[in-house]
Amino acid sequence: MSIVVRAPAKINLQLSVGPLRDDGYHELVSVFHAVSLVDVVTGQRGEGVQVSMSGEGSESLATDDSNLVVQAIHALAQHAGGMAGGSADAAGTLVACDALWGTGLSREELADIGARLGSDVPFLLFGSNAIGRGRGEEIMPVLGRGQFHWVFALADEGLSTPAVYRQCDTLREGEQIRAPEVSDALLHALRQGDANALAAALHNDLQPAAISLRPSLRSLLEAGVEYGALAGVVSGSGPTCAFLCRDSAHSIDVAVAMTATGMCRTVKRATGPAPGARVVTPTG
Repeated sequence: MSIVVRAPAKINLQLSVGPLRDDGYHELVSVFHAVSLVDVVTGQRGEGVQVSMSGEGSESLATDDSNLVVQAIHALAQHAGGMAGGSADAAGTLVACDALWGTGLSREELADIGARLGSDVPFLLFGSNAIGRGRGEEIMPVLGRGQFHWVFALADEGLSTPAVYRQCDTLREGEQIRAPEVSDALLHALRQGDANALAAALHNDLQPAAISLRPSLRSLLEAGVEYGALAGVVSGSGPTCAFLCRDSAHSIDVAVAMTATGMCRTVKRATGPAPGARVVTPTG
């Protein structure tokens, strides 16, 4: 039997980075927003663990134990008693293996396993909108209304997440860093489905660090706003930039303009919020 799972991408509408904790992680508050860009994970019963990937950029990804897909398989196998690219793929793999193996775990139980793999994995199992606390793994759903339209500009090369956090610490050295709090203005914008209000509330504490390490991101963000986006923000630790648009037609205009700049590897359109990782086609 094969299981096909669709797992969404996500952006951080808010990413507030608090003080460094004793365990080496930062205390975070994030407002997650799942979008309609998806990875497709196909699981099939067999002997041992074999992973193959296709699609843009897949040739640069490892398929050994450093791959989150492989780690997700082992994590669920260990939890279930020994049955043998990223956070979205890990979330999709957990859902696919749960269905293949018949473990019957709830989303909350899968999220507990996913939290060991990465801070974003639990949210991607639920999707929609949610507040993340701790390292981002403590998830609380957020009410929202309507649909938001996005354009994503993907850069040629990645940015190391640990390096961006270290740069954030360097840039804020000597400052008193307070515990992060959720933006009331942002939550209100989501509840009202107000794109203009959401644009004004977008915030990412890692953005200055990402721009410091990759100065071209500043020009990319400025270009997106110049070409009509309501706002632009570095997504997470970068280097992808997300641009909020008024509606579908507006997102097409912004996407065409951003593509014409030649400043990014590719440009994608998406809407949000989107559902979390889910089985779409079980086949015999």
